[in-house]
Amino acid sequence: MATPRLFKLKSQVAPALIGAFATELPYARVWVDTGVFHLDGEYDYQVPEKLSSSVKIGVRVQVPFGTREVEAIVVARLDQSEPLVNLKTISKVLSPHPVATKSTLALIAEVAKQWAGNPWDIIRSAIPPRVASVDKSHVSGEHEVESTGGSGEVSYRAFEPHIDPTVLVADFAIAALSRGSVLIVAPDDRDITRIVEALHAVKDQVLRIDSNVSRSDRYSAFLNSFSTAKHIIIGARSAVFAPLPTSSTIIIFKESSPDLYEIRTPGWNARDVAIMRRTLDSANVVLCGYVPSLDVATLIESKIVRYINSSARLNVKAFSAPDSSLLPGRIFTDIRQGVKKGPVLFVLPRKGYANAVLCSHCKNIATCSCGGKLFLSSKNAPPSCRICGKETSDWKCSYCKRERTYAVSRGIERAAEEISRAFANVPIILSYGDVIKNSVEAKPSFILCTPGAAPYVSGGYAAVVILEGLTYFTHDDLRANERAAELFFETAAMVEPGGAVLLSIEETHPIVPSLYRWNPGSLLKRELKQREEISFPPIVNSAVLEIPTSQANALVTGIHRAISEARLGENTRVLGPTKLDSNKSKIVVLNEVKSQSNFVAFMHELMRRRSISKKLDSTLRINPYSL
Repeated sequence: MATPRLFKLKSQVAPALIGAFATELPYARVWVDTGVFHLDGEYDYQVPEKLSSSVKIGVRVQVPFGTREVEAIVVARLDQSEPLVNLKTISKVLSPHPVATKSTLALIAEVAKQWAGNPWDIIRSAIPPRVASVDKSHVSGEHEVESTGGSGEVSYRAFEPHIDPTVLVADFAIAALSRGSVLIVAPDDRDITRIVEALHAVKDQVLRIDSNVSRSDRYSAFLNSFSTAKHIIIGARSAVFAPLPTSSTIIIFKESSPDLYEIRTPGWNARDVAIMRRTLDSANVVLCGYVPSLDVATLIESKIVRYINSSARLNVKAFSAPDSSLLPGRIFTDIRQGVKKGPVLFVLPRKGYANAVLCSHCKNIATCSCGGKLFLSSKNAPPSCRICGKETSDWKCSYCKRERTYAVSRGIERAAEEISRAFANVPIILSYGDVIKNSVEAKPSFILCTPGAAPYVSGGYAAVVILEGLTYFTHDDLRANERAAELFFETAAMVEPGGAVLLSIEETHPIVPSLYRWNPGSLLKRELKQREEISFPPIVNSAVLEIPTSQANALVTGIHRAISEARLGENTRVLGPTKLDSNKSKIVVLNEVKSQSNFVAFMHELMRRRSISKKLDSTLRINPYSL
């Protein structure tokens, strides 16, 4: 017979006594990490007397919410609350150090409003995770300098050719440091590291808060940024929320980069958040790059942003290839002259070997048995499928039954073979994918790279060659021309003074005279005029919804009903639904700029109602990088 077990209570631990409540400012208003989109409001809690001195604005606390204990952040201390009955009590203070100022909290609220998000989704990006050991060792300094009101200036500074842009930004930051703290936001770790190296003269004042440093170092630097001492704070896009004293300077490096757009919901971008701080923190905002994004171009046209550039002339030559050859015939002379003096940079649009395979007889696209397209990973490798990864050594054309293949859409590895045959005995260095070179020696050689992977060389390249130039302008999204123009200017700027910029593109293409005059104005005006004609961003606001295909048609019908009932402007356009895959569809909604607040409020309420209805498998992006 089994021995009976002892009776066990459901809970053997009695809850701790809360004790008296605070006599001064006995209530705290908090944002709660509910994990539910529509529960995004502010909630009031009672403050125990024993925690009163620690419950400050911007402090992390733990509170009961429903049946759980969750994290929250204090946004205000209050004399009274409504309702006064059934208020729960703050359980404990998670960290003694404030992680947000009043200004930061106002910024988070404004970002959540403008991008139709939940404030806690912004907090996850804006405030690094706490580290207990850092909390114990950190000594809080002065917390905040209140804003004196007024707005700072927003300007766009175009980079000059022949000068390392990271050095330009570092010099500007050091000069601005004499007036107050400086925040630098850069797109990626490579740029951040080079800017930090260029700031060696003030390295003791540099605080790095990007993900490339350890979690504890990042959190420690973030807490140190609350001091009123002058600092240069540098990080990736999330650093744009770092606390700053009033009248500081914010520098957005390469403002047109897609990496400055948050990939998680709600998809804010660092440039627009920085511009918000112009009024919230009286900050001076400096946007940097070679070519302004179209979003900034519209602000320059309307005189909201001041455009600052320098006059320059480059030695630009364009060569068109009448056939599919990699190197146009007349380009060889300039390349030979360049490599005699130093390194020559080649930029190619694709990595790999051959990104497509055709039947050499009928030019039918080579496909796998699963339907995926075939590609070549190297010269002697058999064709492989991009979908299932299967190698097909005995491929036959499904149309003409021939077996011979023809490689097209050459990648950087195949281009290296062709260039090495054309120019014998010249060393070739590749920089792409996982083998990106940060710098190379200034000696005769060929440097082949993909976009964004060009190594730095002291003094500049003897010549810069951009191959298959038209390819960069023919991608299938709205930002293709912007990215291409930025790439051409950024690459051309790496040439040494007097060096040649060689373009494999038609001489009549507008990028050619723009590079020669070092002025992208005509390109931007042409692109803005085209956007105005078709009423596409940034001329209008946009919202992109991704929802289950089964719900898409009903949602489109509901949005059209809102337009007919004047809840949305009559000029609102709905594009889609467009199937993304077997389960998801995309809906694009375009609305005039002057109705932005009403448009965003409508989309936010739409997502709240879907959340209340437990339709959680949908996402919303306001003014995303690309439609």
